[in-house]
Amino acid sequence: MTIAAGIGYALLALGPSLSLFVSVISKKPFLVLTVLSSTLLWLTSLIVLSGIWRAFLPLKSSTWWPYSILIFTSVAFQEGLRVLFWKVYKRLEDTLDAFADRVSKPRLYLTDKMQIALAGGLGHGVAHAVFFCISLLTPAFGPGTFFVDRCSRIPFFLLSALIALAFVTIHTFSMVIAFNGYAEGNKVDQLFVPIVHLVAGMVTLVNFASGGCVIGIPLLYFIAILTLLHCGKMVWRRLTENRGRRGSM
Repeated sequence: MTIAAGIGYALLALGPSLSLFVSVISKKPFLVLTVLSSTLLWLTSLIVLSGIWRAFLPLKSSTWWPYSILIFTSVAFQEGLRVLFWKVYKRLEDTLDAFADRVSKPRLYLTDKMQIALAGGLGHGVAHAVFFCISLLTPAFGPGTFFVDRCSRIPFFLLSALIALAFVTIHTFSMVIAFNGYAEGNKVDQLFVPIVHLVAGMVTLVNFASGGCVIGIPLLYFIAILTLLHCGKMVWRRLTENRGRRGSM
């Protein structure tokens, strides 16, 4: 039964990502390469951050503010890395468009660009899930489970999987929003992503309170749903505008 539970926790954290990968990403080798490179990039960034944090851990303070500093610095670092990731992608996009012009092929369509952003975001989300959840699941395959005093109603492994799933959703679709914001110069989208990232990170501090997971998990999923809805609205607007421009030609 514990083997089934361990597999279940892993599928809960990464099952939707696997479905997205199989249904969308796996059909185009370039998207698969984007996911792999993005995952490696974000895993490397998390390893670098953990090495920096190691000098200050374990925190001896019982208050929440030292942890908020850690979250703020990590979010700032990753958002800066997101901008760098966008600039590298933009140069690659320009190269691909120039090559398409030389061989008289069509340039990247809007849907292609959105799928590349989706693949990059999926890599970010998977890296987060592997680092913060999957790496902790080995004991879940053992003869029992594990609870923490501050959230004694939910097994620790289930709690980790639920948090990982929420962050996978946030990171995956935030990348689509961010890339669109950078491409259009849309300040709302550019600010939406780091704010959501920071708020989601800070919400996890609620779990330090006794029974805080009962409040923290729903709040985290509210942020994930908000991100998903904002991304869907943005994609619908862009596709509608693109069809309108094509129809007027």
